[in-house]
Amino acid sequence: MEERKQMQNVATRKIVVPGELLMKGHMKPGVGTYARDGQIFAATVGILNVHGNYVNVIPLSGKYMPRVGDVIIGKIIDVAPTNWLVDINAPYPAPLHISGTPWRIEMGETQKYLNVGDMVLCEVEAVDETKRVMVTMGKPGCKKLLGGEIIEITPTKVPRVIGKGGSMINLLKNYTKCRIFVGQNGRIWIEGSVEQIAIAILAIRKIEEESHLLGLTDSIKNFLEEKTKNLTQ
Repeated sequence: MEERKQMQNVATRKIVVPGELLMKGHMKPGVGTYARDGQIFAATVGILNVHGNYVNVIPLSGKYMPRVGDVIIGKIIDVAPTNWLVDINAPYPAPLHISGTPWRIEMGETQKYLNVGDMVLCEVEAVDETKRVMVTMGKPGCKKLLGGEIIEITPTKVPRVIGKGGSMINLLKNYTKCRIFVGQNGRIWIEGSVEQIAIAILAIRKIEEESHLLGLTDSIKNFLEEKTKNLTQ
C-alpha cells in the first residue's frame, strides 16, 4: 500500500520507455504494460500512471482507436446515394448512413446535405472485431459544423485538453470566449473572433506539448490571463 502511494505521489507524470521496469509486488498490469516474473514493465513510450491497483502507461502519441460512444469530429471524403464516407482520423474511414442523421433524406439526395470537405460532429455507433467503424449523427448534440477553425492534436492528449471534470476546457472557454468542441479523435473545433481563436490554439498547443508536466492547469491559467488581458479591457 505504501509503495503504491509513493508511486501515485511521485511518479504520476514520469515518462517511461518500452521494457522499463515499473513495479514489483502485487500491483496489476494495466494499459500499455505487461507482466513477467511478478514484475510490471512498460510496453510503450508514455506517462506512468497508477490508478487503484493498476499500473498504466498513457501513450505520448498514436493514432486514434475508435470506441463505441466516442463523440468525434469527422470530415466527409466521399458521397454515395445512401451514405457518406467520413475521415475520422483513424486507420480507416467510417461510413455514415442516411438513417443515422437528423434529416429525412431520399436516396440520391445525400449531396444536398453533406458534401466532400464538410466537417461533422458525430458519434461512434459500432466497432466490429475487424475494427471497422460505423458513425452516426442521430444522437443529441451531433451536427454539421459551420465556420470556425479545426485543429488536430495527438488523440492521447485529449484527456488533458478536457481536464478532470472538464476543468481545462472550461478554462479555455471562459478566458477566450470561444465555442469549442473537442473530439475524442484529436480534432478540435473552435469558433470566435480571430484573436480569440488564435489564443485558444496557442493554449491548446501548450497543453499538448506540456501534458506530461504537473501543475499544468495553473500554468495554462496564467498563460491565458496574460494573453487575454487586452481582450477584456
